[in-house]
Amino acid sequence: MTASPQNQTILLSIVIPAYNEAERILPYLQHITAYLGQRGQPYEILVVDDGSRDSTVAIVEQCQSQHQAIRLIRLPTNRGKGHAVRTGMQQAQGSLCLMADADGATPIQELERLETAIHNGADLAIGSRPLASRDSRYQVQARWRRSVSGNLFNWFVQRLGIPGIRDTQCGFKLFRAAVAQDLFGVSRIDGYGFDLELLYVAQRRGYKIAEVPINWADQPGSKVRVLRDGFRMFCELLAVRCNEKAGQYNKFDCKT
Repeated sequence: MTASPQNQTILLSIVIPAYNEAERILPYLQHITAYLGQRGQPYEILVVDDGSRDSTVAIVEQCQSQHQAIRLIRLPTNRGKGHAVRTGMQQAQGSLCLMADADGATPIQELERLETAIHNGADLAIGSRPLASRDSRYQVQARWRRSVSGNLFNWFVQRLGIPGIRDTQCGFKLFRAAVAQDLFGVSRIDGYGFDLELLYVAQRRGYKIAEVPINWADQPGSKVRVLRDGFRMFCELLAVRCNEKAGQYNKFDCKT
């Protein structure tokens, strides 16, 4: 199955932000389409190109010619991962909406773990590397510096306003459609700190968040720079708190 029939309700939307991902995105798109094709359920894949300067667009267009379920959304300039994911989520049509990184660090099969959490009552389910690293049934392959800095970052984040979540930055998150429309409808952060904003607002909305251990492997070519981007994300979290005080997250007064 390479496409979702137009007369069927799309059950799953996958939003993939892409910025200069020519070296990494093709294998992941191939894995996703093969996996979802075997499931036999209507789906769509929204690749949001965030102003790439390499051949990312040409590669995705080639995949489109083979899989009608792939949609390419081109942004004219590079605005940041948060803006790209928000753009894709606001155009997604699925009953469930997954955000996934273009590098394929999380195998698409891990989707099933998040779906189980949603079916058990969660409003959104997020992949967790710290939880997985404590369980021998999972494999987390990460550079030790990234693990240490990530744990330290999350320690500070929990004390600055997002308690109880061990991994805010894993790029594998699944939302009920109404929840995605609510959260992304009020989000403002365009950079990497958008995950912090989503979870901050979700907790204050009273949404049930399930943190789920997943298999994950660090991929070469990461664009995240721990010190530089970590500092920016802290600043963005402070901006989120200021936004809340200014009433910018009051678009909806209760759960959708």
